[in-house]
Amino acid sequence: MRQQSGVPPRRGLVSPGAGGYTWSVKYEDIITIEPGKRGGKPCIRGMRITVYDVLSYLASGMTTQEILADFPYLTEEDIRACLSYAADRERHLMVAKS
Repeated sequence: MRQQSGVPPRRGLVSPGAGGYTWSVKYEDIITIEPGKRGGKPCIRGMRITVYDVLSYLASGMTTQEILADFPYLTEEDIRACLSYAADRERHLMVAKS
């Protein structure tokens, strides 16, 4: 995927790397963890909707627009933050060697 001159890169696109494009979403400003809320699971902006909830909706086939319609207090950036958080967690998982 080559950027045409004069065309700005997609929002959040940092750079092509060996494993594909790297996306930069500062989920640290969006994803919150509070011990007394939803069992300490990562939530969006202190609300009671979890990262898991959003990822489950996406995995079930809901589009971003459908999620935003059902949860008008969420933003596209919130959904991208959930994906970024999950990707970061996946990247940091330890893999057991056999």
